Amino acid sequence: MASAASGPGRGGSTTSTYIDLDALTADDFSPFDHANNLVLATNNPSDPAIDLTTPLSRVLFDLQEIDSHVHTLTSRSALDILKYTSTQNAAAQRILAKVEEDRARLNASYERLEKEVLVRHQKAVEAKTTALRSWEVLRLARSVQRILNLARQFEVVVAESGLGGTRVGKEDHGALARASLSILAFRDIMASEGGELGRINIIKTLRGRVFEDGEARILDYARRVIREFSMSTLSSTASSGGNPATSAPTYREAEDSRARFTSASHILYLLSPAPRIDGQKMTRKDFEPEYLIRALQGYLQTAITSSSASIGRALGQLPSLDRALLETSARCQNIVALQALLRTISAPEHPLLEPEALARAEALDIDTDSDSDSDPDEVIGPDKSVGTDNFLTLLLHALDTASLPSYFWRSLASSLSTRVQEILNRGGVSARTLRSQRDAVRAEIRECVLRGSRMPRTVGLGDARGSAAIKGEEVIENWEREAAVMVGSVVGLLGR
Repeated sequence: MASAASGPGRGGSTTSTYIDLDALTADDFSPFDHANNLVLATNNPSDPAIDLTTPLSRVLFDLQEIDSHVHTLTSRSALDILKYTSTQNAAAQRILAKVEEDRARLNASYERLEKEVLVRHQKAVEAKTTALRSWEVLRLARSVQRILNLARQFEVVVAESGLGGTRVGKEDHGALARASLSILAFRDIMASEGGELGRINIIKTLRGRVFEDGEARILDYARRVIREFSMSTLSSTASSGGNPATSAPTYREAEDSRARFTSASHILYLLSPAPRIDGQKMTRKDFEPEYLIRALQGYLQTAITSSSASIGRALGQLPSLDRALLETSARCQNIVALQALLRTISAPEHPLLEPEALARAEALDIDTDSDSDSDPDEVIGPDKSVGTDNFLTLLLHALDTASLPSYFWRSLASSLSTRVQEILNRGGVSARTLRSQRDAVRAEIRECVLRGSRMPRTVGLGDARGSAAIKGEEVIENWEREAAVMVGSVVGLLGR
């Protein structure tokens, strides 16, 4: 290794060393490379045996030299080192004292800030929490009070309507319609509160014993009114032995029946489920009155089933066919009256649905944004589709048909074919009589269709003058095709 001497430039030191201190203290010094150089310097690379004693002694000697050199330097510079250390210690003490003063001042400031801000903030948070809880309790209390008022009002209205009393069939349908609005108000409150009210015991009691029980009774009444709807004069004729002047419904009775049916339809429409979608109210065009559609479909299905059973039995006993066909005509006349009445009934305002004005405004906003160059009169003009839908449109859409009497006759014809085939398969006197009287059966069935397709004179389409102007019963459409379908379903099988 190269030698380094400390001369007068190194503080007057006469100690010399052959150790390269610069190499040992360099940043890129590697002990592995240094050891490898020592081994290679003291051994022959071609010699298979390696002697590590010499490099080890060399390293120990170097350490001893370095220790001696450090001891010499520290001994000669002890006063300078002590003086430098004392100076650094005094400076550190001054800095520490300054830092301690700043720390004490900072702690005092923090304590004052904590007292003036943090403590007050904690008190403010507690006050806010207390206020929020008090407001929540007040809001729930007001909701409970509203529900109690609704329950009291609902019970009073139901009691005044006579529902469940001794006068069956004499209930006040207008009061029951108002009671339906109370049920909807209760539903709206429960839906808007997010289920919090449902955990209150008194609300649970009111829901079960007042609203749900009352709703079931009102729905039962409305379904019974739909199920017992009748405005045909042929039904009284059939029950009186063929005399149409006997016990025919008066104009007042017909108006009362129409009003009761309208209220029942409104009740079923209002009480049909209208769930919220993502917390938003359902629009009117997306709402389907399930209870109303099912009740009307049940009425039609009952008429079809009863007519099919009575005509099927009468075809096996031809003397009773006249009465069976007269009853079927009466049922069809009721369906004709039902169609005329549903055409005049529009959907009432539903509190649980999105207001139509708001929906129209949103639609107009969308149209304006999508086509800014369109005619302003066309954009802000009234929506012609609004208000054109009635209950008849909803029912026809659900049944996928264009006319209720046509649906009745087509469905009845499809069920009669099976019954006629059963009579023919059994054979006997009934089958032979039916085959021999097929011309008379054809005429009677055709007359049944045309008779049942006449508008009852008790139906004035919602107008008293129109009702008075109807002299007798008149056919409102051409039903020859339905008559041919009915005749074909019975007589068509007799000619085979």
